[in-house]
This record gives sequence, C-alpha cells and structure tokens, in this order.
Amino acid sequence: MVGLMGAGKSSIGRRLASRLDLPFVDADSEIEAAAGCTIAEFFERHGEAAFRDGERRVIARLLDGPRKVLATGGGAFMDEDTREAIGRSGISVWLRADLETLVRRTSRRSDRPLLNNDDPAETLKNLMETRYPIYEQADIDVESDDGPPDQTVDRVVAALEAFKAAGTDSAS
Repeated sequence: MVGLMGAGKSSIGRRLASRLDLPFVDADSEIEAAAGCTIAEFFERHGEAAFRDGERRVIARLLDGPRKVLATGGGAFMDEDTREAIGRSGISVWLRADLETLVRRTSRRSDRPLLNNDDPAETLKNLMETRYPIYEQADIDVESDDGPPDQTVDRVVAALEAFKAAGTDSAS
C-alpha cells in the first residue's frame, strides 16, 4: 500500500489483509520498533535523510519475508530502490485521495512530522504535486474516498484480481 499520509494505507491495509487472510504489517510501526522511538522523535533527532535510509532497510527486510499486506509510509515509494524492491516482491497499490479528504483525515492526528507547521493543507498540496507523479508508477491505483472503508477494500480486491488476470493473460 502506497500513498500520502491520510490516504488510508493502514486502515484499508488491515481490512484488506483480513479479507485476503494474510498478515498485515505497518512499515512505520516496524521502523519505530527498530529505532526505539516514534517517527516524529526520529525526525527531530536525526532528520529526514536518516529516517529514509532506515525506512529503506526496514521495508527491504519486510519484503523478503512471507506474503503480507504492507502499508508503507507516505515517502517510502519516492525512493527508487524501495520502488524497485516493491516491484520485484509484490504488487503496489496506490490509495489515491483528494486534498480535502487528506486534510480532514490528517487533522485528527499530531504525529505527522511533515505536517507540524502553520499550513498543513499547503504542505499536503505540495506533497501531492511532488509525489503523485511517482505514485502513478504503482501497479494499481484505487480511489480512497470517504465512503465506507469496505467499499475501498472491495475496489482494491477487484483491482488486484484484474491485475493478476491481465498478468496471466499476457503470459499465455
């Protein structure tokens, strides 16, 4: 699962994992466990570059394990090595949401280091402009709106089935 913070990677990912009878792993939680502190604390102490380096290593380790639904952090897919690792090991699903939805969802939490500023909406808008062209490289693109989460999961499952069918058809 890739996408901006607030797109629903963790909440939809958990539901998707349950539907597919797979384990769910949140990369951010794994990074916090490895670092022994929150992501916000890590950013404050070591900066974004050090965080991204650790994130790359943790995601690579997680991709080497058994099949799972993996929710990545919002910036993880921006890293070329991480994108390539995901491409080799799995199917990338971009949960795409509009700015209004992202602002509403992210305003509920204060643990997002990139949004701890005077204008989180402008920050999200800038992140969308920078990241959406890269997220478009994901294998699957699914709209994450404010409808019931199970409807988004239904869209992800349908997109996964179509993606797998297309891969099977082209291999014949």
